[in-house]
Amino acid sequence: MKKIINPWLGVEGYFCFGCSPDNEAGVKMEFYEDGDEIVSVWKPEAKYQSWLNTLHGGIQAVLLDEICGWVVSRKLQTTGVTSKMETRYLKPVSTTDEYLVLRASIKEQRRNIVVIEASLYNSQKVLCSQAVCTYFTISPEKAKEQMKFSGCEVEPEDVNPII
Repeated sequence: MKKIINPWLGVEGYFCFGCSPDNEAGVKMEFYEDGDEIVSVWKPEAKYQSWLNTLHGGIQAVLLDEICGWVVSRKLQTTGVTSKMETRYLKPVSTTDEYLVLRASIKEQRRNIVVIEASLYNSQKVLCSQAVCTYFTISPEKAKEQMKFSGCEVEPEDVNPII
């Protein structure tokens, strides 16, 4: 699996709640490419809980939506916006879990509409939540002009993000 290089690092005003390493309130996700899938390994923290030791459903939705956006960036080499998201919460997610694994891939694409499936697993590999996100993508030219997106590449070396 190869680590995806964040194309917005160093861009003025970049403060994404999902992936900016500089947003103190954010979840600071990082991403990897594994074949057709985009993967993220994320460490839950108590500050993101709803009920005692339980990861808030809204934070789960953020994680699932964010990884879907990175599918668009890496696999389609452009950006887009979420136009619809259907989320299913199957099992509680503990904020005391060592890590969570998210996986997402393209299910369907029609011109500038892409449907992406995402799954969230606990560290015991139990499927806890799923989402189907529909994204409206923009042309690579508009992505560069409006979103400061110049492409999404990977590091040359294979890595294992689960330590």
